[in-house]
Amino acid sequence: MTCAAEPRSAPGFVAFVDEWNGQQGLVTPPIHRRMAEWLAGHAECGSTRLVLLAFRSSGKSTLVGLFCAWLLARTPDLRVLVLAAEEGLAKKMVRNVKRIVERHPATAGLKPARAQIWASDQFVVERQAELRDPSMLARGLAGNITGSRADVVICDDVEVPNTSDTPGKRADLRERLAEIDYVLVPGGLQLYIGTPHTYYSIYADAARPEAGETVPFLAGFERLTIPVRDTEGTFAWPERFGAARVAEVLERTGPQKFRAQMLLQPTADGACRLDPDRLVPYDEPIDFSEANGRPVLRIAGRQMISASCWWDPSYGTTKGDRSVVAIVFTDELNHAWLHEVAYLAAARRDGEDEAQGFCRQVAAFAIRNRAPSVAIETNGLGAFLPGLLRRELSRSGAGCAVTGVHSSIPKTRRILDAFDARLAAGMLHAHRDVLKTPFPAEMREWRAEATAGRDDGLDAVAGCLLAEPVRFAAPPRPERSDWRPGAGGHRAHTDFRI
Repeated sequence: MTCAAEPRSAPGFVAFVDEWNGQQGLVTPPIHRRMAEWLAGHAECGSTRLVLLAFRSSGKSTLVGLFCAWLLARTPDLRVLVLAAEEGLAKKMVRNVKRIVERHPATAGLKPARAQIWASDQFVVERQAELRDPSMLARGLAGNITGSRADVVICDDVEVPNTSDTPGKRADLRERLAEIDYVLVPGGLQLYIGTPHTYYSIYADAARPEAGETVPFLAGFERLTIPVRDTEGTFAWPERFGAARVAEVLERTGPQKFRAQMLLQPTADGACRLDPDRLVPYDEPIDFSEANGRPVLRIAGRQMISASCWWDPSYGTTKGDRSVVAIVFTDELNHAWLHEVAYLAAARRDGEDEAQGFCRQVAAFAIRNRAPSVAIETNGLGAFLPGLLRRELSRSGAGCAVTGVHSSIPKTRRILDAFDARLAAGMLHAHRDVLKTPFPAEMREWRAEATAGRDDGLDAVAGCLLAEPVRFAAPPRPERSDWRPGAGGHRAHTDFRI
């Protein structure tokens, strides 16, 4: 890439930082020199999408403030927009840049003789172009940026707990950041600086399929990641964050927060009791066949001996519960195979009510997964659904039983009893399509002590794992489809007469 020529005489950015630090009686530490060289190299060669991740208290915001002042020193007509989770944080950077512009030798002449706009949240430097937008503007994420235009957008700590600790807040954060595309001029520079605060961070370098991502949120951005220490144990800023200081931070903040904020590894908040990384993924479909006249069902080469299908119904109440149906197979080694989890949406056909529409979907689910039975949690509004589902399955000609189950065990205990031992033993397999649903996110964010949060998929799968398999004779059909060993009848030949 051909580097752009500097439109105004100014020192290189590293020299700019050194001169400012010298004026303050400081020496530029190697970590800041590394950041400065990276920013300058990309800026001078025309890169437009950058992410700077550095551990907490590493001085990254201060350095980016110097970077903004340097950009204005080179090109006074630039318009810089600073976005932060809170407007106060954005103002802090603008005030810092304004102070640098007033005092740095390389920015002499940028402060206008008659400053019309020279405030803590915005200012205008001496420039030639007549522009509606200020040279630098601070806005919080909740602020209105519609109608603004910017050549540079700095996203300074836009992800914090208040913008990322629930799925709804994370979705809102991404929606607000998408507005930048309408503010940034073509070819403008967008720079993110911060640290991850959640496993589903905007800074994650891998997509989170369970959150609906097919690519990372910041795919295509050039990255510089500086953890407090690397994988070989080398400290990024040993003079300030050596072994003793880092150990103190770890002890004070705990391992989860330390991994996220100091090692820059997107991590679930709190103790992740149900870790989806412990699921054993597989890709194979159901393999149904007959061997010696007997139906056999296999997954990944293993013969299955039973299955449990559980439907946790809901009609979208004020709690926001979702209607979920799941199926789990069990093999001869007692490993559980979570083959499908379906989050159902109301889909009524002509002449159907909402309950009938759900029953039709559950019947289709049971048929395609060759479920021998479906258990329905009848607590509350599920009481009348078994009859409706039986009628739907009968219309389809499926030999599938339906049972209503009333659960009196507290949900937290039920979920822990179902998952804890299997996850610890590596005996819970999950199809990769399951890993693309909200189910892994429910696992990662579930807390035993929490009174709110999504757990509908967890509840349905827990029902499968805890249910005793129902065994019954195969229905009278021309083609046998009950693949479970021992199912169906057997005629014995004898040598005596009765």
